[in-house]
Amino acid sequence: MNKHARDSPADGLIYNTCSQGGSGFNPFISHSIRHTRNQTQKQGQPLLLHSTPKKEDCIKVKTIRLLLLLVVLLTAMCGKTDAPLLRVAFLGDAEPKPLAEFPGMAAAVEQINALAQKQKIDFVIGVGDIAHKGTEIQYQAATRVLQNLALLFYPIMGNEEHDTGVERYLHYAQQWNSKVASPRYILDYQQLAFVFASPDHGRDFDDSGVEWILEQIQSLAPKPVVLVVHGAQVGVYPENPDKGIHNPLFSEKVIPQPNLAVVVSGDLHMDMDRVNHSKKIDHVHYLHIPALERTKVPDETRHTPMFRVMTIARDGKVTIDTYAVGDPHPRQAHTYSFALTL
Repeated sequence: MNKHARDSPADGLIYNTCSQGGSGFNPFISHSIRHTRNQTQKQGQPLLLHSTPKKEDCIKVKTIRLLLLLVVLLTAMCGKTDAPLLRVAFLGDAEPKPLAEFPGMAAAVEQINALAQKQKIDFVIGVGDIAHKGTEIQYQAATRVLQNLALLFYPIMGNEEHDTGVERYLHYAQQWNSKVASPRYILDYQQLAFVFASPDHGRDFDDSGVEWILEQIQSLAPKPVVLVVHGAQVGVYPENPDKGIHNPLFSEKVIPQPNLAVVVSGDLHMDMDRVNHSKKIDHVHYLHIPALERTKVPDETRHTPMFRVMTIARDGKVTIDTYAVGDPHPRQAHTYSFALTL
């Protein structure tokens, strides 16, 4: 999908047709042309034209070519600067009940595919809880939807997937993306990294799980890290303050890491219109990804399927847009932005 611009002279942008002491016609300058009429030329015969470029003409040609090359390079550089460093879409919890039907997720997948035709999206992240209770019928129905996604999909487990274990989850996750071989992994880019950490049980981590996250973030320093977990630590979202990661080591060791920039989570099924879904606490930004099939917080009276898109500019500016499925325009009320040091 990525198109690489070609800018070498061999691609036809620059032609070197004039060498020192050489001859030949160059379209970029007006040559000094000497022409004579053959003494035996009959009426109606063409003039015989002889072209010999002067030394100063060759110098002019080379100067013009250098200027043209400079324009081409500056244009290419401006294009690369304007293009985002990364653009990532996020799918939230699904786990529909009582039926294994995924209309919200299917609509989001279709809309992300359409959006990717207009603006580059590098990949899609799932924050867990796709299959309710981890049942086969839920996994199978979700797989039929996710296989329509035109972009790479990087998921993690949620508490729902843990009901039937890691092995079943990976069986289906590898059908969504064959590169996913573990519940935990890293996407490491030159200027930042994503750490994907499925919980060890439910939505929480054992000490070993916390240590794994800590090691990854420290090894990536000073590169900023986006940490993807199913639920943030308890207390981050007061709308449901007791639900999340309870292991104190997570708050004591992971969160204080200076290069931990963003914690992305789902789990709470919050109504974006009625909660504080995006915030900064100390140096860390927290982003809630809304659920696609059911809303629980602050109540279940209404549900609007939404997904979010993170655009990271080359200067470090990050913009989070939120789309309601069926609406091609992001909802301005839910836009969140901040800056990373890249």
